[in-house]
Amino acid sequence: MSDSFSPLLEALARHSTDGPAPMHMPGHKRNSALAPYLAALGAAWDITEIHGFDDLHEAEGILKDSMDRAARLWGAANSFFLVNGSTCGILAGIRAAAGRGGKVILSRGCHKSVYHALELCGAVPVWLAPPVDEAFGVLASITPEQVRTALAAHPDAKLLVLTSPTYEGVISDLSAICAAAHGAGVPVLVDEAHGAHLGLAPGWPAGAVAAGADVVVQSLHKTLPSLTQTGILHQQGNLVSAEALERQLGIFETSSPSYLLMASMDGCVDLLEHRGDELFARWQAALAAFDRAIAGLTRLRVLCHGTDAPERHPTLYAHDPGKLVVSTRGTALTGPGLMARLREEFAIELEMASGDWAIAMTGLGDTEETLLRLARALVAIDQSLAARPMPPAAEPLPLPPSVLPVSEALERPGEETPLADCEGRVCAEYVWAYPPGIPLIVPGERVDRTFLSCCARLTRQGVRLHSTGGGMPRVLRVLPDEPNLTKGG
Repeated sequence: MSDSFSPLLEALARHSTDGPAPMHMPGHKRNSALAPYLAALGAAWDITEIHGFDDLHEAEGILKDSMDRAARLWGAANSFFLVNGSTCGILAGIRAAAGRGGKVILSRGCHKSVYHALELCGAVPVWLAPPVDEAFGVLASITPEQVRTALAAHPDAKLLVLTSPTYEGVISDLSAICAAAHGAGVPVLVDEAHGAHLGLAPGWPAGAVAAGADVVVQSLHKTLPSLTQTGILHQQGNLVSAEALERQLGIFETSSPSYLLMASMDGCVDLLEHRGDELFARWQAALAAFDRAIAGLTRLRVLCHGTDAPERHPTLYAHDPGKLVVSTRGTALTGPGLMARLREEFAIELEMASGDWAIAMTGLGDTEETLLRLARALVAIDQSLAARPMPPAAEPLPLPPSVLPVSEALERPGEETPLADCEGRVCAEYVWAYPPGIPLIVPGERVDRTFLSCCARLTRQGVRLHSTGGGMPRVLRVLPDEPNLTKGG
């Protein structure tokens, strides 16, 4: 292997100059001179499954070797590259573990891909309502006690699904939760899309594989040096077989995987194997410099950073230090307002904003200078803000009463109705606060006053509400009134 390329990248580099005439897909034929954009996008390395380059869905050569190296790096029994992002792994994992019509225990704060998996499987959800961190208003950790209670009440559950870390970096006690689930014979799937970096170096929280989760889905591109849309699925234990996962990946993952994406995953694994400790130490040092630089903030606060001690957040089991959640509570500035000021005044683009906080995502590619630039901008904005009375503690997510299974509600004809007139009706579509894509109501649940109040509050705060039909926050698709769907039911 060369000093600069991983095995797959090296093979692609050789093939781009010495390979045979391509009488196969793709249609650009590796002819970068055909158009400037092809050269810019690396078309010379963009191939399909040809001799010597293995097949992602029946890997036994160079791709199998790369995925085996990934499994060793994360400590899994088996690892599978995902070119359709974490969404593909979530769909395949839930289908493999829960089957059709199974009962699934899950956090209400899961990503919308989890809900789509429930819909496709005809699964019956059992919701775990995450508490809310009073200081910042973010969803807090799911507790082992919540999980034990749900398992006792639903001994026929087929699967437990959790998101850890969340978009906001909140981590749950996965070791205790996995032990409780396994004691009941229930497998655990962890959406670790935002935590591919966890557990890979000293000083970082442990990841879901080390905690014992049976299926772990990660987005490599979110925090590690890999191209957007790349993910990985890890499997261990005997509650969900690798063969069942492979079968479902054959359904949900494209049959024409991009070798550019797979090469970036191979390169990422190779980089972490050879320079991981060095790069993680640099990332930690940059975060420490950021903490020192924001120590003087008086209005803005950064979750578990600077002077914000973890002890102020008793409902958080742990927090990912790579996530910078900036609170504007107690000021006239909203989260979206902070995001706009950083963009317009300081040329800094954040990841997302919601209500009275915004998220800056850091990753292995950050340097001390990039984080100090953000710190200086936050200090400057902080000095321009006046204090205001602290608003009431954030409300938990609404949990409207369920009337019909999700899949059944979606199969029925709905009608668009002004949102203000929907109280008591059964919802026929999803409504998300996006980002991060957490549903406020799902098909089959009854629209109640708590949900309507939540929508009004989020709209006032500048949070975008999305619905399947695109009518929110103006109209909502609901089911027609029927005798078996009475408002009191």
